[in-house]
Amino acid sequence: MNPLVAPEAGQGRAHGGLTALSVNVNRIALLRNSRPVGIPDVVRLATQALQAGADGITVHPRPDARHITAKDVCDLAALLVQWPMAEYNIEGNPFHNLMPLVREVRPHQATFVPDSVEQATSDHGWDLTRDGARLRPLIDELHGLGVRVSLFMDPDPAAMALAREVGADRVELYTEAYARAHGRPEGVALTERYAQAARAAHAVGLGVNAGHDLNRDNLGDFLRAVPGVAEVSIGHAIAADALELGMAETVRAYQRCIRQSQDPR
Repeated sequence: MNPLVAPEAGQGRAHGGLTALSVNVNRIALLRNSRPVGIPDVVRLATQALQAGADGITVHPRPDARHITAKDVCDLAALLVQWPMAEYNIEGNPFHNLMPLVREVRPHQATFVPDSVEQATSDHGWDLTRDGARLRPLIDELHGLGVRVSLFMDPDPAAMALAREVGADRVELYTEAYARAHGRPEGVALTERYAQAARAAHAVGLGVNAGHDLNRDNLGDFLRAVPGVAEVSIGHAIAADALELGMAETVRAYQRCIRQSQDPR
């Protein structure tokens, strides 16, 4: 699916220098799977997101197929072929079910996440002193397939050089701690730590993505404080907002947040 390798790890493909918005459709699939009637339709809503201006689609298939299924992965890959300026990001643990899916569809980006099989959601980044040697050959393999690799990481500036050493192209900063502290006194120092991690990543040649619990209330502040974020991946909040606003208007609202946070005026 992906004949192109991004020329610069930190650059989006066609976003005019703005942070790219990738819509995670896991929650849509979770709702669909609660009843055997096929609604809501994951591909249809992903299409609506792209039509409204989303820069990409993210999925995180789990081994138990609790939300995104292998069929969804392939169906969305076929959809993204029709949207050559959008990117497909597949997340997951490369030691579980991720690698066969990535080998099959060859997305633009694979994000390695160190979640366990039983986890409800991702809740920590990689410990590269422990897992780096195991990750390196998998990263090398995906580079051979033309797939960019991002590592899900806690905002630890010292760990960014390790991510680069194992061959990653980008890191995705795990932002739940930021979201929980947003608007509180402790949030100022924590946000600065994310900014330091981003600067450390850029200093060693890594691109920076971010995701987890970002929403319309906290996204703009994050992007104003943390330099050079290439992509944000947002799922739960977008699905919740779409219940009120509809998918198209929700995507437009998030894109407004991004534009307003990065307007130089």
